[in-house]
Amino acid sequence: MAENPPEPVNRTDMFKQANTELLAQWPIDVTRNPREIPLDEMNPGHPDLFEANVALDYFARLREEDPVHYCKESQFGPYWSVTKYDDIMHVDSNHKIFSSDSRLGGISLGGIAEPDPDPNFSLPMFIQEDPPKHDQQRMVVAPMFTQRYLVQMEELIRERACTILDGLPRNEEFNWVREVSVELTGQMLATLFGIPQEDRHKLIYWSDTVQNLGNPEFFATIEEGFQELWKCWAYFDGVWKERQKEKEPGSDLISMLVHGESTRDMPPNEYLGNILLLIVGGNDTTRNSITGGVLALSDYPDEFAKLRQHPELIVSMVPEIIRWQAPVAHMSRTALEDTELGGKQIKEGDKVVMWYVSGNRDEEAIDNANRFIIDRVNPRKHLSFGFGIHRCLGSRLGEMQLRVIWEEILKRFSKIEVVGEPKYLLSSFIRGIRELPVRVTDR
Repeated sequence: MAENPPEPVNRTDMFKQANTELLAQWPIDVTRNPREIPLDEMNPGHPDLFEANVALDYFARLREEDPVHYCKESQFGPYWSVTKYDDIMHVDSNHKIFSSDSRLGGISLGGIAEPDPDPNFSLPMFIQEDPPKHDQQRMVVAPMFTQRYLVQMEELIRERACTILDGLPRNEEFNWVREVSVELTGQMLATLFGIPQEDRHKLIYWSDTVQNLGNPEFFATIEEGFQELWKCWAYFDGVWKERQKEKEPGSDLISMLVHGESTRDMPPNEYLGNILLLIVGGNDTTRNSITGGVLALSDYPDEFAKLRQHPELIVSMVPEIIRWQAPVAHMSRTALEDTELGGKQIKEGDKVVMWYVSGNRDEEAIDNANRFIIDRVNPRKHLSFGFGIHRCLGSRLGEMQLRVIWEEILKRFSKIEVVGEPKYLLSSFIRGIRELPVRVTDR
């Protein structure tokens, strides 16, 4: 890896889609009925819709009236929204037509592709690459997520889940996100990276930084937030150098990157990009599924009663939670050639957004898609992990954490009562829950 990051410069352009000033140029009334908005004025990717938890209403209308929808003007530039299950599958499974290459604006960690990505200052990561580079770098870290390794991890996950749940306050309000979801995923991330457990909160902080770069509650400017991300690079630069000194490669993610043929010579911004990809992929997705499951069972108390009577249904409930929450709301691609999709003509160079959160509610593909049902016949029919070469690498680890935490929850609590309104993330990329006030009751 190169010794130093680029000289400090204004990197605001790197995250144009999250820039608060830019969003201010595209105001949106989140209280407006989406059925009353002209289709050519709809911008379903606006982060305010997700923070207000009204985005699903926009997608419901688009699935019915304009499943492949063109937004001509937005803070992201023009883009196509793909909202139906089968159309999303088509895009996600055809990387030779729909590219992930970040140099084309294909995917952004913070959301929909930037209209004018700066090639000199970017955070490349393997999810933003096409083959062969994507495949080569993905293979470096893939051994961490094999079934053999996961079997070894289950006992540790259960031990930590038990400690977290046993330490929760009883019969008083607390934030489930911070006390449970973040704690479990943070501890597992530290293990995967091979860093001290006392540093796990740094990982959570940097993950939150990525998702809140455009939120004025967190950072006054994008520049301020990005300076925090370079502290992540500085920390992991030290870890990288420690791993280089080891006589035998370790089994943690950093050791794999240090000794991987396709990753050992990454420049600093690419190293940081891949670190953030692994942090966000390992934290935001699972933590929001853990929280989303509690909220779903609160909204569907009959399903919670069914679960208490039949705890074996956890196995089918886990993928249902992941479908219902859809923690990664979208991924975006760039068309490499003229093509047709859903009766619309997509031109070479057009940005195409796959709305997993919408496809997971497609009634034509999934029976009773707008209901949370823990004993579905085919619960794994969902889009939350993606398809094709970019299918989520850590899907089985995420499912295992969900399964184990719910097995232990049912042993301890007769009730998890949501006692206040959830607060959602200002992001159209991660469908996240920032706060969920709850009260638990022992069995």
